[in-house]
Amino acid sequence: MSGDGEEDLSAFVALHGAALRASRVPTRYWESLCRKLRGEVFDAGDYFGIMQVEEADEEEDDDEEMEEEFKKKPNPGNEPCFKVIVTNENGLQASNPNSIFLIDHAWTYRVEHARQQLLHVPGLLHRMTDLMGIDFHGEIPDEGSIEQVLREMWKYNQTYQLSQGTAEEKVPVWYIMDEFGSRIQHSDQPSFATAPLFYMPQQIAYTVLWPLRDLETGDEVTRDYAYGETDRLIRKCVLLPWVPTEVWDVNCFTPEPSDEHYQAILAENKEKLPITINPPVYDKDKVFKVFTDIQQVLNNLTHPRFVFTDNEGKADILYNFSHFKDYRKLSEERPEVMLNQFPCENLLTVKDCLASISRRAGGPDGPRWLPRTFNLQTELPQFISYFQQRDRRGEDNHWICKPWNLARSLDTHITNSLNNIIRHRESSPKVVCKYIENPVLFHREDVGMVKFDIRYVVLLRSVKPLKLYIYDVFWLRFSNRAFSLDDLDDYEKHFTVMNYAPGVTLKQVHCEEFIPLFEKQYPEYPWATVQFMLERKS
Repeated sequence: MSGDGEEDLSAFVALHGAALRASRVPTRYWESLCRKLRGEVFDAGDYFGIMQVEEADEEEDDDEEMEEEFKKKPNPGNEPCFKVIVTNENGLQASNPNSIFLIDHAWTYRVEHARQQLLHVPGLLHRMTDLMGIDFHGEIPDEGSIEQVLREMWKYNQTYQLSQGTAEEKVPVWYIMDEFGSRIQHSDQPSFATAPLFYMPQQIAYTVLWPLRDLETGDEVTRDYAYGETDRLIRKCVLLPWVPTEVWDVNCFTPEPSDEHYQAILAENKEKLPITINPPVYDKDKVFKVFTDIQQVLNNLTHPRFVFTDNEGKADILYNFSHFKDYRKLSEERPEVMLNQFPCENLLTVKDCLASISRRAGGPDGPRWLPRTFNLQTELPQFISYFQQRDRRGEDNHWICKPWNLARSLDTHITNSLNNIIRHRESSPKVVCKYIENPVLFHREDVGMVKFDIRYVVLLRSVKPLKLYIYDVFWLRFSNRAFSLDDLDDYEKHFTVMNYAPGVTLKQVHCEEFIPLFEKQYPEYPWATVQFMLERKS
C-alpha cells in the first residue's frame, strides 16, 4: 500500500473502526471496503445474480411435508419468490480481502414520514410495490397500494441509529435495501453477513455484505434474519414476520424482574444508597437556602421563605439538574438537607421499570389503570402470545410502541400490526402498551371530540412513610384532530404533545376553565369525583 493509501485507511479506521468492530466486519476487508466506499464501487453484479424461484402449487401437491416447507418460506404466497446465488465462475473465497460488497438502499426514512414520502416522492411507491410483489399499475399513488406497502415493509426493513446529534436526530432510521439486497433470503446457517455502515465523508448509509465461508458457483447467498439471537424461542418470535407461527402455549404472565435486575440498574446508575434517617422538623418561619443550577428555578422561585445561595455546602435545599449519586455521604454528613431527586428514581422515570413497579399494585395483569404492558427485550414471547390470543378472540389489538428512555412522543408508534411491533424491537429498547381504543374525549368546538391528557405535579416528600403532595393546578394537552381508530400515523389525531411539533397548533385551556366545560359534557361525572379517583390511584 502506498503512503497515501495508508493515510486514507488510517483516517477511515479512525472514523469507522468502532462501527466495523461492533458489526464484526473482519479486519481483512477494511482496506477494500475503504477503497470501494471512496470510489462508490458497486461490484456485486460481477459475483452474484438474482434468480426467480417457481414454487409448486401447494393446492395440487399431496405431499404434506412439502406443503409445510412451502409455508415456512420467507415470502410464502402468490407473489414471486427470489433468491440470490453466486454466479462468478471462480466462486467466492472468504479469505480474499476483496470479498466485501456494498449494497445501496432503495428507501431511507423515519416511520412517521413513510406515508407522506410514498405519496409525494416520484417513483417511490412504484419501486416499493415492484420490490414487494404488490400489484400497482397506476401512475398516481392510491391509498390501497400505500397501505399494502406500509404493511409489507416490515418484512424488508432494516434499521440503524445515529450516536450523535439532537434527540430528534437520534430517532432510529429505517431503510430498505435495493432489489439485490432485499432478495437475500433467510437461513439459520447463513452463508453471508450484513451490517449497515454510515459513511461519514458522504453522510450516507450503505449495507456491507461479506461471506462467512467459501462458496462455489451456484451456491445461495443467505443471511440470518435473527442474527445474534441464540435462544430458540426468541428466534422463533423474531422470525415470525417471515415464518408465521403461533405461540399460544407461552404463558402471558409477566413476573417481577429478579433482584439481580434491579441491582444491575443500581450498579449502572453508580448511586450510593443513603442510610436511614429521621427527617427533621423545621420551624414554620424558617427561611430555606436553595442551591440550584436550573435557570427556571432561579427565575421563578420568589417566595420569601426561600433565598438562593451560591454555596452548595450551606444550602438547605439542593435543586439539581444533574444526576445526584452519593446519597450515602449526604445522609451521613448532612441528613437535614432536602434534595429534588431520590435514589434509583429511574425505576419510575424509565418506562420498562415503571411498568414493572406499577404491576405491584395489581394482580398478574397489573392494576386496572395500567394498560397491559410488555418489555419487548425481555417479554417478547409473552407479548406475542397475548396478542395472538386477543386476535383469536376477536378483541381489539391496537398497541402503542415506545422507547424506554425518550420523551415527547419521539419514536412512538401506534399499530395493530404484529410484524411492525416485533421489528421495532431491533431499533432501540422498547415497551409496548395496549392502546386505549375508547378514551374519554373532550369536545373542541373548532375540531370535534378529541383526545386529551392531564399533567399533574406530584411531590414525593418521603418513601417510608409514603408522603405525596399533589398540586391542584393541573395542565391540559389536546389532540388537534377528531379521534377515530384509524390513520394511526396521524400525529395530530392520536397524540397530545403539540408543544414540540413544528408548525402545529397548541391548544391551551386553563384548568379552571376546563372543569366546567368537562362537567357540562359529562354531567354524570362531577370533577370532584374524578379528582378523588385520580388522587386515590396516585
